[in-house]
Amino acid sequence: MAVDGNTTTLASRRERTGWYFYDWANSAFSTTVITVFLGPFLTSVTERAAGCAIDADTCDGTVHPLGIPVAAGSFYAYLVSLSVLLTVFVLPVMGAIADRAPRKKPLLAGAAFTGAAATVAMAFVTGDRYLLGGLLFIVANISFGAAIVVYNSFLPQLAGPDDRDRISSRGWAIGYLGGGVLLLLNLVAVMSLSQEGNPQRTLDLARWSIVSAGVWWAAFTVVPLLWLREHPIAASDTGAGGNVLTDGFRQLGRTIKGMRAYPLTLAFLGAYLIYNDGIQTVIALASQFGTEELKLEQSALILTILIVQFLAFGGALALGALATVIGARKTILIALALWLGVVSAAYFLPEGEPVPFMLLGAGIGIVMGGSQALSRSLFSQLIPAGKEGEYYGFYEISDKGTSWLGPLFFGLIFQLTNSYRAGIVSLVVFFLAGGVLLAFVPIRRAILAVGNTPPKLI
Repeated sequence: MAVDGNTTTLASRRERTGWYFYDWANSAFSTTVITVFLGPFLTSVTERAAGCAIDADTCDGTVHPLGIPVAAGSFYAYLVSLSVLLTVFVLPVMGAIADRAPRKKPLLAGAAFTGAAATVAMAFVTGDRYLLGGLLFIVANISFGAAIVVYNSFLPQLAGPDDRDRISSRGWAIGYLGGGVLLLLNLVAVMSLSQEGNPQRTLDLARWSIVSAGVWWAAFTVVPLLWLREHPIAASDTGAGGNVLTDGFRQLGRTIKGMRAYPLTLAFLGAYLIYNDGIQTVIALASQFGTEELKLEQSALILTILIVQFLAFGGALALGALATVIGARKTILIALALWLGVVSAAYFLPEGEPVPFMLLGAGIGIVMGGSQALSRSLFSQLIPAGKEGEYYGFYEISDKGTSWLGPLFFGLIFQLTNSYRAGIVSLVVFFLAGGVLLAFVPIRRAILAVGNTPPKLI
């Protein structure tokens, strides 16, 4: 029996396993698509649209979507920022609707299958169709975030305050394992089917690897849809007699006003959005950094991400265990200090040498899963009962693979300096600022302020 504030729920092992499986399903998108293939793939398609594939000597490396001059190397970073800016308007509304809808699973299904379909449609991004690829990515990324909002809102119903760090860490760990399995299969395909001196074959393999992530995402989403239970909500929260969508918009307005009553929750959310923006930018642009700046082969990049994935599986469980000894916030702060070292070290990586890049990836894997999983469970303690979806809608603005300020900052630095190294090292400001803000948030007082019971260790 899990008890939190005014909410009492009973979650079976089968239901929790179903919840874990959505992490297994969607991590294929964040790993195979965002972290590895899409950045280099879409950058190559964009460079072809700029004419660089035809005449590299005369090409200025610029495309003009909607008449705006954009460096081909910055297009993907700007696209990530645009997609996340759009989620600012979508995800909180999705959260408000999820809290008021009598059934959450249809919302999860609709968002997940829409995102998976857009990912599969990447099969049609051939030649110089960079705008089609950009549009499909925006749809997929917004849908990905919307599904995560609904998915995260189940967490307070699955475990009490003292169990959430463990449950959340286990979900992240299983997600990294699932993402790693598909990526391993794609690595085998790339290494077996690629041809030296044939960049078109490499591009085709990348495109079909992206498509495979959409198929994986859709297929394994069926498991949580079957195993998760619909938890009843109070009649006053259902919007009975009205339209769930319009009631969701109205409730969102009330929530935004009401959040001012919980300034400590907002302080944590602000700190999280800053430091996690840095984490997500590293995840989204690491592959592009390795390809364009370090001149590494795609097989080396995929092998590095595999190292990250499988070490992140253990890292998420290890940091989750550490949190039971010293508390979630202290563990997150330790992880952020390690992130500072990782990003700083990336600036000095030698060109053309995969081993240092892989060692850096190992460091990322150890701290990545735990810092994100513990942030998710810690935030669940700071949400007033019955408002999980709405608050996670704001939280999800910067979560798995989605961030906006970091990629925008990275893209601007690259456009000004023509250096990916300068762009990557500039991200230290996100970890430093976010960590300082987190250190000053009185978490126990914040939990009590929203009417929840604090765990023994924070």
